[in-house]
Amino acid sequence: MRRAVALCRRHVAAAFGFSALVNVLYIAPTLYMLQVYDRVVPTQGQLTLLFLTLVLLFALVTLSLLDRVRTRLLVRAGVQLDAALAPALLDSTLGRPDLPMARQALREFDTLRQTLSGAGVLALFDAPWTPIYIFVCFLVHPAIGAVALVGGTILPVLAWRNERATRTALERAQVAAASSYASQEAMLGGAEAVRALGMRRAMVARQLRLREAMLAQQTAAGFTGGNYLTATKFVRLALQSLALGLGALLAIDNQISAGAIFASSFLIARALAPIEQLIGGWKGIAQAFGSYRRLDKLLIETQHAAPATQLPAPRGAIALEGVTLLNDTRDGTIVSDVTLQIAPGEVVAMIGPSGAGKSTLARIIAGAVRPDRGRVRIDGADLGDWDPERLAAHVGYLPQEPTLFAGTIKENIARFRGELGEDSAALDAAAIAATERARARELVQRLPSGFDHQLKPGGRGLSAGQSQRVALARAMYGDPALLVLDEPNAHLDSEGDAALLAAIDHYKRAGHTILVVSHKLGILPVVDKLLLMRGGRAELFGPRDEVLQRIAPPKLRTVPAGGTAPAPAPAADLPTPAASA
Repeated sequence: MRRAVALCRRHVAAAFGFSALVNVLYIAPTLYMLQVYDRVVPTQGQLTLLFLTLVLLFALVTLSLLDRVRTRLLVRAGVQLDAALAPALLDSTLGRPDLPMARQALREFDTLRQTLSGAGVLALFDAPWTPIYIFVCFLVHPAIGAVALVGGTILPVLAWRNERATRTALERAQVAAASSYASQEAMLGGAEAVRALGMRRAMVARQLRLREAMLAQQTAAGFTGGNYLTATKFVRLALQSLALGLGALLAIDNQISAGAIFASSFLIARALAPIEQLIGGWKGIAQAFGSYRRLDKLLIETQHAAPATQLPAPRGAIALEGVTLLNDTRDGTIVSDVTLQIAPGEVVAMIGPSGAGKSTLARIIAGAVRPDRGRVRIDGADLGDWDPERLAAHVGYLPQEPTLFAGTIKENIARFRGELGEDSAALDAAAIAATERARARELVQRLPSGFDHQLKPGGRGLSAGQSQRVALARAMYGDPALLVLDEPNAHLDSEGDAALLAAIDHYKRAGHTILVVSHKLGILPVVDKLLLMRGGRAELFGPRDEVLQRIAPPKLRTVPAGGTAPAPAPAADLPTPAASA
């Protein structure tokens, strides 16, 4: 964060410099007032008034232009900050979506960026000029200066007390707001299920309860800040009026001129205005400082190591060494001490009851999740030694939920590589080849606009089976050496099952490594080994027929190999020890 802020330091420094000129020019109306009352009125000098007015208008035009320039500079600084930080924040949130800060990182950053060009920062730039205005007040008369000094002492104390009183409430309000926004996003994502299950009123009530918690904290902070803002306004207006009265008293005693009466009131108002603006805008400034700290922590936790040595394209050998993943509360494990080896070109099916850790282990092997303990090795190299993007080009991953995105079918299959400026013709050819390997080209071409069929946000616009087959084509994009398929036939009909079996068999014959999580028997003909998971542990791992001998009824203990034998009924489930017992 410090390096990013340093990039826009030049803009901020220039804006601070222009603030000095702006505050110098703010004295122009005071000087004009003094000259009008002390020179023009007594002498009835109309020509003098004309030239004084022209000078004043020139000063005010210059002041307005300088104020506009410093505002533009701060906006430019925000743009510079966005260019420096937005890519890193997006990359960090995608790399560690499990972190609490990940979902609202950009919202926090926008708060910080908008505060940079807001009135609060301008008040910070003007605040150093308060002592200068107080000094000018002393030049008018020591008593006027004393009044300004009292105000300049009381108002900073009020500002400090305001910050102390509202800091905790503002931090709690930001946490509550983040929770409320995240809940609302999740609710909108499942809107169809909410409507179909009659959960609409219940979810609205739940969302309102979360908003009430957020509003309670914001209201507490707002009330407290409002109290101090009211006190600040009272002090400023009272001192401004007292200065006017004091000036009149001094003018009666002929200690100051008549023009100085109004000039003293104006100078005190100008001296105290930045402090009042700071108190009024402190909520935004405090939120910006909080956002800065949280974003800095996020970037530190997700910072990348130096670029790794570029290893050669993997062949698909996998080794797990005591792989363990803890649950969210860190008091138990989802996957526990899994150790196994998979040779290049093998097809391994992971089986076991629901909640056994199969999908989680698949995500770990695919690189989507990093284990808390143990090592995952690809071709002997630790997963952390691979450049993630380079390795991902050689890994095809089909998650349990297809997770397609807004865009065309071709863009989804091509993993949106076009956004990186890759050749369009090459992307088209690779996307079509991937659909052919997944046996999904005919399905895609039957869609409206074919490969250019536009999906809505969340990948909506396809059936569950169609989405799964498109996601399979995406996994096979680039002909990766390792395929990790999590329930690839969960939503497929008999035609889709046959296409999946043919695609896996094709990949197996090409010497690629395939890991499949499935409950269906249809994949058994092309499987080399079975891994039985239970309770997050690998209970059995070995050749298909040997594992089946131990867990399956006699009629399922031998399955023809090669993928050419008739497959069992697709709806049938793979056996587990509990089922066979």
